Amino acid sequence: MTQTIIAVVNQKGGVGKTTTTINVAAQLASAKKSVLLVDLDPQGNATSGLGLPKEQVTKTTYEVLCEGLPLSDAVQETHVAQLFVLPANANLAGAEVDLVSQQQREFALQKALQSAAYDYILIDCPPSLGLLTINALTAATSVMIPVQAEYYALEGLSQLLNTVQAVRGSTNPNLELLGIALTMFDKRNSLSEQVQSEVENYFGEKLFTTVIPRNVRLAEAPSYGKTIYEHDRWSKGARAYKALSKEVKDRTS
Repeated sequence: MTQTIIAVVNQKGGVGKTTTTINVAAQLASAKKSVLLVDLDPQGNATSGLGLPKEQVTKTTYEVLCEGLPLSDAVQETHVAQLFVLPANANLAGAEVDLVSQQQREFALQKALQSAAYDYILIDCPPSLGLLTINALTAATSVMIPVQAEYYALEGLSQLLNTVQAVRGSTNPNLELLGIALTMFDKRNSLSEQVQSEVENYFGEKLFTTVIPRNVRLAEAPSYGKTIYEHDRWSKGARAYKALSKEVKDRTS
């Protein structure tokens, strides 16, 4: 089955990566697409953000990557129709070490996803460029990079793009940059507009038209284990992620 596998990556923490992954995945699922969210972050925030208590999850990304557990044994349904999750918890922190001794360690996730029958797979990557992120980039068809509208927005992006280029040259020659998503945008702050202009100059048409605003309702939703559409479907954040998801769908169809 032809799949779209999107690695959502930024080695900087706190840029809205998990929020973006959850809400784009949920919106794609609402469009009658089967969607798997792979939680590849040992913090497990995507897992808990979809209402699964990460402390109670026993079959996780770690067992799939490091112990050969079949993907289907670990994937769980969520309360969002058509949206499934491969959960993670703190055990995944050990995967960086445990994978090192494996042959073709960069391909562990790709191998695990071979049996996956979903229209979309979104991978929530950890805030680092370690072996887990390399696995995500090797398995993915494209990369989506959330960038916070702040002073140091472009800091570290060159390193990330170099990593993407290195993966293209070794384990995944077909990897494409799907787009850059500007997050935490405050239109009252001239700095946000300056950052938007700077990112647009740097990335051109790869910058998504939709910007994700700073929004209290967006920040609240994960604490309830809900997507923004369940928490407040009429909020600015919900409307923005609906628009961003349509751009993602258009770019991948």
